[in-house]
Amino acid sequence: MSGRFVRALAAVSVAGAAHAAVNAALLRRPPADPPSTARPVTVVLPVRDEADQVGACLAALLDQQGLDRLRVVVVDDGSTDGTADVVRAVHDRRVRLVSAPPLPPGWLGKPHACAAGVAAAPPQGDDEVLVFVDADVRLFPDAIAAAVAVLDGAGLDLVSPWPRPLAQGPAERLVQPLASWLWMTTLPLRLAEQSPRPSLAAANGQFLAVRRDAYERAGGHAVVRGEVLEDIALLRAVKQAGGRGGPVDGSRLAACRMYEGWSQVRDGYAKSLWASVGGRPAAGLAAAAVLTAVYVVPPAAALAGSRAGLVGYLAGVTGRAVSGASGGSRVWPDALAHPLSVLALDALMLRSVRGRRRGTLRWRGRAVTSDAVEPLTGPSATMAR
Repeated sequence: MSGRFVRALAAVSVAGAAHAAVNAALLRRPPADPPSTARPVTVVLPVRDEADQVGACLAALLDQQGLDRLRVVVVDDGSTDGTADVVRAVHDRRVRLVSAPPLPPGWLGKPHACAAGVAAAPPQGDDEVLVFVDADVRLFPDAIAAAVAVLDGAGLDLVSPWPRPLAQGPAERLVQPLASWLWMTTLPLRLAEQSPRPSLAAANGQFLAVRRDAYERAGGHAVVRGEVLEDIALLRAVKQAGGRGGPVDGSRLAACRMYEGWSQVRDGYAKSLWASVGGRPAAGLAAAAVLTAVYVVPPAAALAGSRAGLVGYLAGVTGRAVSGASGGSRVWPDALAHPLSVLALDALMLRSVRGRRRGTLRWRGRAVTSDAVEPLTGPSATMAR
């Protein structure tokens, strides 16, 4: 292996770590003691077979502090496990349960459920904030007030507070922290907030807060109805309509154990990774090749005695540690296994692209199909639910 080649890859790894450090310093962080807000807040909670999760999620939502006007719309998207019964047992006038209509052609399940939730909640004024939360997310008591404080304080239209990832077991600890690591390493945060460029977008649909007027101006979930990565697509639509937004630190606002064990990690990421490269197999393979070159080749060279390879490995570990510490992930010793994490991501990407080409991808009993995916290459090509 050429020493010059290894040195070049190590330099890229060092640059990525430096960029992650800059982003860690620039990342917007909610106030520790957010002020109360008089803005009306509507939370949309889409659920499909979430009987084990929805009760605790609703309890956390109803325990939110600093909100004068809160309503929660739970959208049952064809659950068969008693999810609706769990919601009905929550006797709180702020909670409304609605059933999602049958899925129309061209729509995927989550965008359709979110759109149904908004449609079931008539506007409460020009200053209303819409919040979208997944059932496996646990909001801390001042999470929504803090998100609104960031919207107002930074003059943004959409914020995506990234929940602290809860990972247990080797598969989760290897893969889950990579989502925030990818955008921390590649996305210029301040530029991304302002720019309407599709590639400069990162968002996490686990927890989104958006001004209702900006949401409606962008066309709402109808414009992202066929998107597997509807969270990134919604941010893009808001920005293309003149809005501003992006990810913010949500590690002190919420926590989420997104997948449990290798089988859920494998199937969950397989259903969406193909969309992160615009559904193009060649782009998926190219992305995997680049990540492998930068973050696996130098460590392999280090084992053979290459000093440049050792520098590249340490830079990769440093970038992973910086992003983990910034987002509330476990840092040590997990960051030391970063090359293995990248190899696991490669395997998931290959599985996702192959499943997409064969038409075998499914999630929660539905086929994952969409003809509306636009390329998301570049920094926005991040991992999603």
